[in-house]
Amino acid sequence: MAPTDTAIDFRHAAPFWSSLIIIPLVLLAATYGGWALILPIAGTWWAFSALDRLLGRNEDNPDPAATDAHLYWYSLITWIWLPIQVVTLYGMIAFVPRAEHLELWEKFGVFFGVGVMGGSIGIVYAHELMHQKDRFERWLADLLLATVLYSHFRTEHLLVHHPWVGTRRDAVTARYNEGFHRYFFRVLREGPVSAWRAERAMLARRDLSPWDGANPFWRYWALQGGAVILALLIGGWLGLALFLFQAFIAIWQLELTNYVEHYGLTRKHLGDGKYEPVRPHHSWNASHRATNWLLINLQRHSDHHYKPARRFPLLQTYDETQAPQLPYGYPLMAMGAMIPPIWRRVMNKRVRAWRRQYYPEIEDWGPYKNGEHPIPGPR
Repeated sequence: MAPTDTAIDFRHAAPFWSSLIIIPLVLLAATYGGWALILPIAGTWWAFSALDRLLGRNEDNPDPAATDAHLYWYSLITWIWLPIQVVTLYGMIAFVPRAEHLELWEKFGVFFGVGVMGGSIGIVYAHELMHQKDRFERWLADLLLATVLYSHFRTEHLLVHHPWVGTRRDAVTARYNEGFHRYFFRVLREGPVSAWRAERAMLARRDLSPWDGANPFWRYWALQGGAVILALLIGGWLGLALFLFQAFIAIWQLELTNYVEHYGLTRKHLGDGKYEPVRPHHSWNASHRATNWLLINLQRHSDHHYKPARRFPLLQTYDETQAPQLPYGYPLMAMGAMIPPIWRRVMNKRVRAWRRQYYPEIEDWGPYKNGEHPIPGPR
């Protein structure tokens, strides 16, 4: 994509709007129940993985000099997603608890699909928005994260994950041989604490208490509290239970993605608690065309860590000499991650090859595996 007027044409951005397909799929699931409950999963994870097989990889790199004016149609889908998600979410909370044609298990099945919407689309868009400098976009990110009760993710991602990825300071860097299920509950436990400590350290540098109004956790709690109360008012206790269930499903998807993105990859310890800078080879990449449409180029993850504020249509891809490559797109890799023996069979040999390629001088990986190197940064 060159920085010309043609980039403004909607046709260039249209594939990234394919995420909208999940809305009618959720509505169909709520209307019919039964067999239709599978549609939100089949129409996202499965369908886009199948399209990857048909369409292959996209290894073209756009011109990073394109301006925001050229990216309008790309950004617009991330801006309008909040009202789409909120209307769908709370519309389902109003409808499903009172739907007599649905059994209780079917009602939770519908909200599994709602959780797919919030995790596969909503959080991914929130991730894109939180990295921008525009306050409007950051507010959109905060509001989206509140709908899945994971507001601390913004702090944890920006202040901990990006600076400390590939070290023990970063909770969401999955460790070599660590199964997803153990990882998931570890991150649920460590992530909020890590985010709180990061904000507390930021406030301390300004001589402010962690309880000062400048702490964004006050905003996080207020927005999440409002989302919970609204669910209760609209859908009653069952509506609240369904809301909490979809939030859990969305968080589970986010952490599946986090698990895949950096599994087993570490930054070299340079001594005295210092680590090498983040490089492209510290993230797993997937250049599969269709799943990058669904996930707005999240799979071009090495460049995202290199240029975190770079908007998704401008993210660059890397070949296997520059960054490690996944055999499939994130959805298929995430499904494999749920079965640890399969995951280890597929990925551990790739991690070992990565070590030989980028760090042939390191003969003993025990200190990295056992967490013997110092944890960097303030605690």
